[in-house]
Amino acid sequence: MMPELGKYAVSVLSAYGATAVLLIVLVAATLLRGRRVRAEMQRTEAKGHKDA
Repeated sequence: MMPELGKYAVSVLSAYGATAVLLIVLVAATLLRGRRVRAEMQRTEAKGHKDA
């Protein structure tokens, strides 16, 4: 199923690997930031309800 890449195999496969790693890092960073922002919003909302 893998095409014959010849002398470019290392370059092509390392580019695919780097792309996969970067995508995983971006998704993880987005999820972590979402959790942090959600927690901050909940704290802010809870503080607002106490003041009212």
